[in-house]
Amino acid sequence: MTSRGNAIVTDVSVSTLPHAPLWALEIWSNPNAVATRFAAAAGFALPKMGASSGGDALRLIRYEPTVWLVEGDTTALPSILENDGALTAIGGGVTRVLLSGEGWRRLLMEGGVFDAENPAFAVGSSATTIIDHVNIRLHVLSENTCLAYVPLSYTQGIIHFWQEAAKALD
Repeated sequence: MTSRGNAIVTDVSVSTLPHAPLWALEIWSNPNAVATRFAAAAGFALPKMGASSGGDALRLIRYEPTVWLVEGDTTALPSILENDGALTAIGGGVTRVLLSGEGWRRLLMEGGVFDAENPAFAVGSSATTIIDHVNIRLHVLSENTCLAYVPLSYTQGIIHFWQEAAKALD
């Protein structure tokens, strides 16, 4: 944070994005067969742990060994999964919060237990961590932006926490 006259200028902003459909894709059997069917239908592979793949039409973000967060057109996914997994709508319980500016990594270090300043946490990376006692999913969109998926019930609390913490950043 830098003081300039009577104004305070911070290098990070916290904003809530509009609601968007969000899904959890789980694979519980035959993961290699599902991966093969997925790549053939989608034109790209299921992302590895801690990464994302896809584009504007369909993006998968992997946070857990057998669970991916899905944004976009999911109409083909049930037939790809067959009886080897499930696709569950979770968008109503999650708020997307955009952290932008040069200080987003430092902001995530406030109250968290994840090293967001690690250079390996780069564009396309994903992670699940605890921040201020709440499970938060993170997806790095660019050098200056990170998307946080926050439980709806904690949205106001974490936004207030981040806004206050941003004021104290060096």
